[in-house]
Amino acid sequence: MQKPEILAPAGGMESLEAAIYTGADAVYLGAGDFNARRNAQNFDEQALCAAVRLAHRYGAKIYMTVNTAVFDDEMDALLATLALGCGAGVDEIIAADLGVYALLRRCAPGMKVSASTQMSVHNLPGVRLLEELGYDRVVLSRELSREEIERITSRAGIEIEVFVHGALCMCVSGQCYLSSLIGGRSGNRGLCAQPCRLDTRVPDGEPYALSLKDLSLVERAGELAELGVKSLKIEGRMKRPEYVAASVGALRQILDEGTASPSSLEALQSVFSRSGFTSGYFDARLGPEMFGTRQKEDVTAAAGVLGALQKEYAHPTQRIPVGMEVTVRQGEPVSLRAWDQDRHEAAVHGDNPELAQRRPTDEALCRRAMEKTGGTPFFLEELTLLTDGVSMAPVSELNRLRREALDALGEERGRVSPVPFTPCEVLSGAPYRPRKPLRWRARFDRVEQAPMDQLDLFEAVILPAGELCRHWEAFPSGKRDKLWAEVPRAVFSREEEVADILRTLREKGCARAVCGNLGAVQMARDAGLAVSGDFGLNIVNTPALDVLENLGLSDVTLSFELTLQRAKRLEGNVPRGMLCYGYLPLMLTRNCVLKNRLGCQKCGRAFHPLTDRTGRAFHAACEEEKESMVLYNAYPLWMAERMEEMEGIDFATFYFTRESREEAAQVLEDYKAGRGRDNITRGLYYRKIQ
Repeated sequence: MQKPEILAPAGGMESLEAAIYTGADAVYLGAGDFNARRNAQNFDEQALCAAVRLAHRYGAKIYMTVNTAVFDDEMDALLATLALGCGAGVDEIIAADLGVYALLRRCAPGMKVSASTQMSVHNLPGVRLLEELGYDRVVLSRELSREEIERITSRAGIEIEVFVHGALCMCVSGQCYLSSLIGGRSGNRGLCAQPCRLDTRVPDGEPYALSLKDLSLVERAGELAELGVKSLKIEGRMKRPEYVAASVGALRQILDEGTASPSSLEALQSVFSRSGFTSGYFDARLGPEMFGTRQKEDVTAAAGVLGALQKEYAHPTQRIPVGMEVTVRQGEPVSLRAWDQDRHEAAVHGDNPELAQRRPTDEALCRRAMEKTGGTPFFLEELTLLTDGVSMAPVSELNRLRREALDALGEERGRVSPVPFTPCEVLSGAPYRPRKPLRWRARFDRVEQAPMDQLDLFEAVILPAGELCRHWEAFPSGKRDKLWAEVPRAVFSREEEVADILRTLREKGCARAVCGNLGAVQMARDAGLAVSGDFGLNIVNTPALDVLENLGLSDVTLSFELTLQRAKRLEGNVPRGMLCYGYLPLMLTRNCVLKNRLGCQKCGRAFHPLTDRTGRAFHAACEEEKESMVLYNAYPLWMAERMEEMEGIDFATFYFTRESREEAAQVLEDYKAGRGRDNITRGLYYRKIQ
């Protein structure tokens, strides 16, 4: 069984050294503004090149994160960032935006690309689609169980990476818009303000209902290796170097020795936790035990282990085996040739040896000198002494040659090998020409919400796939051609069930599916349905639209993190639209706080309030399949009196969730009349997120 890679975080150079010196196989880091930890120290050009040299010297790899959403007006800066990574010789780029992937394939086809966990890929169909696109690796969502991971690894054709330690977001990564809607700081842009860590409550419930404990699967590393996971990822680019050392050190012990020492596990617990750790997702045991906050005891516990952890990475781990050939013979200079398993080689020469007066240089003496590799990445694995049996090289000479040879070998290993990068034109400057007039679509959570006498207002009526399948005949036969199925954004363990529903809908006459996740896109394609992309795909730029066009998507609902101005400036050929009404879905979670407090029977799939520290009430409800929960904004997006400002796109969608049929009908009347309302939001359509 091949050992999986230990992939460690580095927010700065000291954390990078801590990771490498304690045994990490690879390190991921950020450079520039397009990484999901923009508030970390991060790496400029000089530091990035130094990081690559250091890592390669020690046999480790560097993965650069470019894992945020990128707007069209940032494409020049994005190209510069990608060129920086390629020029520095990073081993892989982790991307979250389909547009970033598209540019890498055009400008740097030799660069490995990994799909960030921000792409929300959590099932086999999603992995299959990434494989079709040409990704080399995918970082799976953190919410998966052991069985779900095994289902993917046993069938995947690309490498699988899994988080094993660190913070857990309450929301499926890539599907959280809470921070951006509340304060304009987007998690999808690397500036999440972590509002889920603040006091939020279900009625009569405990505080901090959205704050999860940190994940730790460190002691389960062997299980993950058996599943075929290629890379074990540690979260924490905002954490201190001692945290990196503790997590890498414990993982290294478990993978190499089968177990970690009690002191290592104690240090891991002490250096950072939120009331302990959880493995709830991996063990398929969701519930209140997974939740926790950072307590005073958690903070004070770190003080007792920081000094010892600093010593752990004060000196490098000797991890690279080398062979050495020493020549000590009359008539030629003393020489040393050193090599590693990657065919790097260095040779150095000294003075001619003396005739031995007492003891000639033998293998035992030579070995003692060559084994002194402390402070370097190397340890002696193989030694050959070529001698005539009468010559003597002073120990000081042998030591000097060893130092020079290993220095030269280290320099050779750390030599930067840039990945070829060819700049390309990203935008043509040709404006997109939308269909006119602006078309209306409506999405309903339940069939009883739909005003049957107003269906002619819409070019499409969208319902969750299961709901539509059960109630297909509730719609007049003459209107069924406009019925589209919404595939759930989260399909964790129900792939076959959802696939059966989609096939049944196809047989009933449904022709199109609306998909907000790459896995959903693949499932719809497998069922023979045309595909409309939804907001969950986080499409914010022209290159990403081009990728979806090449995949055959009919049209796309753009991310509601775009301003109207940016949306209308997008180029490309794919028809595009935006939401024009609705309580925007701010979080998609697998852990249901309503179930934790109320239980499913008492909840009844109703909308229940979650109140934040300001008294603002957000409403939450579970999806019909009870695989996920959605938290909705406190106020509805309202554009009735500004619909003319949405001209420039093809369609506008009414997103109905908690409304009754009468309330939905009144919304439509207000939009037809262009009437405004109080207690509404314009979302982010007129304010740029950071």
